[in-house]
Formats: sequence, structure tokens, C-alpha cells
Amino acid sequence: MKLHFLRYFVVLAEELHFGRAAGKLAITQPPLSSAIKSLEEELEVKLLIRDSKHVELTQAGEAFLEEARQVLEQVARASSVARIVGRGMRGRLEIGMTGSQVYREVPAIVRQFNVQTPDVDVVLKEMSSAEQVNELLRGQIHAGFVNASTVAPQLAFLPLEEDAFLLCLPEDHPQAQCESIELKQLAHERFVMFSRDVAPANYDNVIAIFSRAGIHPKLAHAARQWLTIVAMVANGLGVSVVPRSLARSRVHGVRFVEISGEQVLAPAMLIWNPAYCPPTLRSFIECAQSVLQRS
Repeated sequence: MKLHFLRYFVVLAEELHFGRAAGKLAITQPPLSSAIKSLEEELEVKLLIRDSKHVELTQAGEAFLEEARQVLEQVARASSVARIVGRGMRGRLEIGMTGSQVYREVPAIVRQFNVQTPDVDVVLKEMSSAEQVNELLRGQIHAGFVNASTVAPQLAFLPLEEDAFLLCLPEDHPQAQCESIELKQLAHERFVMFSRDVAPANYDNVIAIFSRAGIHPKLAHAARQWLTIVAMVANGLGVSVVPRSLARSRVHGVRFVEISGEQVLAPAMLIWNPAYCPPTLRSFIECAQSVLQRS
């Protein structure tokens, strides 16, 4: 059954006049009459009673009209869905992120994307940077927010806002009320560090800060999340160097203090695998670019 025959029938059933229906369809009357005749022959039932003066639906025609309208509406919905999905406006995205990213641009990006594309479900999965890279290379997640300045050559990236490192001290530390501190003043302290196997970039960046200050820190503990490091400091297990964005965590029992001298940045980026980049992901990346440009 040809779809445009259904459309012809619906218009004719609404107009009950071949001339008006043909005009509305932008065709002549002969192809309209031929289409109705083909429908009736295929269905083996009379849909219309027509003579030189009027057109009238049979009972079968009235029943068929309702079904034909539903079919056309369903086809229109299917076409709309196809276009929406093709433009990356419907589906599901699984996005990795490190725990500390919740204090950076990630929430703003996801909120904006939810507004722009409400039919796409974004699922954030907390993972280490290394885990995200491995899953992206295997096509197991769509994208990831990582703490890193470089990525594997197979991956594409979008840098996030710059975030500087600062000191994290217990609130009862003798220097917790200072506006800034030279790192050398803490050379005797025990430092809580990021575990290198989880995010080498984080570890190497912090070690570089110590190297430039000319000190060799006493390493007390190794943690897998920045928030764990802040919690350890709050509980008196040492001091640390953490990204400025962690100050937004409002963890009780710590103070965040500027490091005197050269500012060192804590890198982060949105990364994805171009080999697995559906339209929904392209829309997400465009949204992230927009949010970052505004900020």
C-alpha cells in the first residue's frame, strides 16, 4: 500500500469533493481518482460512494479513515525522531569524570546540555583518569573529564578552564591563617599525595612544584581522589597541594592558602575517541565548547 495513497484518501474524506481535494493536494483529479480506485481494489472494499453531485464515506471508509490518520501521524513521528537522532538530539551518553571535576565546569556543561537536548540522557560515571582513557580506547564510554595535560594520540580533547594549585592545611595549622606561604616553609611537613598510578599528570605536576621550590617532600599517604586528600588533611594526617577548585568542596577542618611565587596550573580536559563519535556526542562537545567560551 502506497503511503501517498493514504494521504490522498484522508484529504478527500475530509473535503468530500474531488476538485477541492485535488487542489489541496496540488494534483489533478485523474491521479486522485486513480489512487482511490487502487486503494479500494487492494482492500477489496468500497471506501466512498460518489456520483456527479456528491461524495460520501461508506462505513468501511469511515473506519479506514481513522486508521489511515493514525498511520500518517505515526509516520510523521517516525520521521521527526529520525531527524532528531540524526542531529544528535536523542539517545544516551555515558561520560566518565574524576571526582574533583564536580567542582569544575562539568556540572555547568551537563546542565546546559540537558536544557538544549532534553531527549538525551547523560550518565556521569566517576572513574580515574587512567580508567577513562582505557575505556575510551575500547569504545566503552563516550567521553571523559580527566585531570591531564596530554592524552593518547588516538584521542581528541578540549581543555577546560585553567585551575591553579594551592596549599591545603588543617584549620589548626600554625600557618592556616596566612594569605600565602612559600613552599619551603613546609619542607618539614608530611604531605598527602595523589597516587601516581591513578593520574600520573596530577602526581607529576605536584612533584614539579616541589622540585622548583627545591624541596623533597616527606610523603605520608597516597590517595586516589582529590577529595580523599582534602579529607585526610582535615583529619590531621598531613598537608597537601591541591587544585583551587577543591576549595568549593567546603570540607570542614581545612584551609586553602595561596602558594607564593610562580603559579602552577592543574590541567583538566574533556577527551573522546573520534573513532566512536555519534551525533549525540558531537552535540555534547559543541555544548561544552559553548559553556567554556562563555566562562
